[in-house]
Amino acid sequence: MQARPAPSRIHQEIIFELTLVIGNYIKQNNKLCKIYTAPFDVVLVEEGHDEKQAINVVQPDISIICDKKKLTERGCVGAPEMIIEVVSESNSSHEYIRKLNLYTQFKVKEYWIVNPNNQTILVYRLKDNEEDYLPPVAYTFSDAVKVGIFEDLIIDFAQIKEVL
Repeated sequence: MQARPAPSRIHQEIIFELTLVIGNYIKQNNKLCKIYTAPFDVVLVEEGHDEKQAINVVQPDISIICDKKKLTERGCVGAPEMIIEVVSESNSSHEYIRKLNLYTQFKVKEYWIVNPNNQTILVYRLKDNEEDYLPPVAYTFSDAVKVGIFEDLIIDFAQIKEVL
């Protein structure tokens, strides 16, 4: 059996830096949220079903969960408040199409797609009615990006770019 290649060093650096910034913010501001990195199961359950019937299980690069009732020994059951995916060479269409549709369907409040190859960040946020995402906002690794689920967290990608 052939193992999938490990993510690139840059992929891992970006995840580490984002987790560090967001995790420090959560801790310093006494937020009731938790941050997890892959491998960490997020079980997306259809309405009227239970966890055992779920067919949509993903392992996002970064998951931020603020509703502790969603946390189990195995992971998260239900949509996290925010998911960040860092694109790999082998999975870009997966992040842009399948996961975007899945996260829209299950109402993840905020979804970021970070692409180290072209140094862009696409930010999707649910509309107020929470039925669909607003049009995505595109940023580059030179920009500071506001995290919508928190009132005052801004991530400066220029600083992250410096350590890559």
